[in-house]
Amino acid sequence: MNLKVKTLLKIFLYSVVGPVFLYYLFFSFLYYQEYLTGFNGENLKEKNPLYSIYTKNNDTDYLKHVFIVLERLGFKQTHNKFNWDLLWAHDYPFRTLNSSLSKLKTHQRVNHFPGCGYITNKVDLSITEGHYTLAAFKIPEQRDEFLEYANKHPEKMFVQKSNEHRGISIKNVNDINVTTAGSFVQEFIQRPFLVDGYKFDIGVYTVITSINPLRVYVYKGDVLFRFCPVKYYPFDSEVLDKYVVGDDYLPIWNVPSLKHYYTTLKFSMKDSFDAHVRSQGKDPEKVWNGVHQAIREITLLKEGYIKEAVKRFENGRNFFELVRIDFALDDDLNVYIMEANMSPNLSSAHYAPNQLLYEQVIYNLFSLVGIGQRIRKDSLKIRNKMEEEMEVAEKNLVVLPELCMECNDCFRVECQLCSPCFTPETKLILSQSYLEHQNKMDFQRIFPPAITKDMVLKDYTLRNQLLVRWYQGKCELDHSWCS
Repeated sequence: MNLKVKTLLKIFLYSVVGPVFLYYLFFSFLYYQEYLTGFNGENLKEKNPLYSIYTKNNDTDYLKHVFIVLERLGFKQTHNKFNWDLLWAHDYPFRTLNSSLSKLKTHQRVNHFPGCGYITNKVDLSITEGHYTLAAFKIPEQRDEFLEYANKHPEKMFVQKSNEHRGISIKNVNDINVTTAGSFVQEFIQRPFLVDGYKFDIGVYTVITSINPLRVYVYKGDVLFRFCPVKYYPFDSEVLDKYVVGDDYLPIWNVPSLKHYYTTLKFSMKDSFDAHVRSQGKDPEKVWNGVHQAIREITLLKEGYIKEAVKRFENGRNFFELVRIDFALDDDLNVYIMEANMSPNLSSAHYAPNQLLYEQVIYNLFSLVGIGQRIRKDSLKIRNKMEEEMEVAEKNLVVLPELCMECNDCFRVECQLCSPCFTPETKLILSQSYLEHQNKMDFQRIFPPAITKDMVLKDYTLRNQLLVRWYQGKCELDHSWCS
């Protein structure tokens, strides 16, 4: 090849082929960079786990702290009706969103149970007969029962409430309208326990993580105390602020006997109250034991109704429920359930110091139910089998080694807790129970109850009995599981 041809070939290579090759390398680099780092438009949307909001109105300022905690956990809000990891519904969603909620994916979570109204409906809760509910009667359906009860207890006073809990007032039996629909009558605590002369209620944050079997937790990090703004005595039924806790309640930091504990010494509301009760020569544990027993009782009484409602949905494991159950005390520290709030107030707009309480409740809640994952992910989906087993493996679930050695078949009920007899459903229930125990933080399990030697299980459903037996097995292996 002569010199001229060689020269022309070099010019062609340097001026045409070389730049083309360099451009090819450059664009290949950009393509694979996007592929490897997920910077293309579609993957950008999937970079964070997603949450969706359901409300009946466009004002969501009262959900500010829910948004804050979710953002801190790496969630991003989406308006997609189907593609989300968490649906936070302020209002009951199962009528309006029935079509989408009946076919949820395994990883999708919803902050309500179908049928939760059996607990949170004011009338249904009030007329439930239990050891921790005051006598109540639906009017006019239970008029005769009410009149009979009032005649037997002429010393008692009653409050008549509308079904929406508006228009509360104390009335004499003769002044109560027993024919007008839309109200109920409830016994009134005439000798309430007072702090500095103020009547109050106690809000306990309660979480139901499972129905069938039942698992219930209460937040032990703190509770919400709300005081009436006017002292109870001298009593006057015309002054509602003496005995009805409203939106403009007296906060704990303005109650003289509790202010120093709470404001100066930085104790929680609960610990401030407990210290005051002990200073009066009484035992605050009576209150909290009563609270826990009351919550166990009411959830067990309503469990069957909620279980039936959940059956209409393909996967009952998608749901959890946060409620605030409000209690009142009489002068002997006996506990009475007053109401349960389906979507408790989590806004500190009115009382700014409550911000910490609300955000800690939400943060602990998300840890408990597995939304506040310790594994960094693009969503709540389990990515592979090895990741799932890293969180909870079969060795974490097995209990009762002596019993399982003797299990030759799976017909014996307890043998269902042995690995060879695990069904997918049993394994899922035990896995969720295990993870909740590991992630409960400041939540305390109250059902299944603390494990004791003299436990009576016969009043529980078979599935609840089996779960309690599993907790007994875990307790035998590790005492941290006993309560």
